Amino acid sequence: MKFSDPDQEGRYSMPANTGLSEKTEIRLKQPKQYKVVMYNDDFTPMDVVVEILIDVFRKNYEEAVAIMMTVHKGQRAVVGVYSYDIAMTKAARAVKIAREQGYPFRVEVES
Repeated sequence: MKFSDPDQEGRYSMPANTGLSEKTEIRLKQPKQYKVVMYNDDFTPMDVVVEILIDVFRKNYEEAVAIMMTVHKGQRAVVGVYSYDIAMTKAARAVKIAREQGYPFRVEVES
């Protein structure tokens, strides 16, 4: 049995020749998105924060510096919005990199 192509709203439907009397729709939902939030501290050097933003969050140098300055001046900044698993993985990697260098870096995932 082969499904039809999705319609404009992303819905799929069963072909009419299946012998079923009802048409069944399958709707795919986008996964809930979570914010990865980076917090300022007085110990983690700015270059380490920039390195994490480039390596973990795939920011270019200019974006990384801008986000780092936002964190530095405003105490926190959203560094990305991802599905739950990706957000948790990126947050854990960021903290691990900083902790391996001896810094008390703080990153949280918010809904």
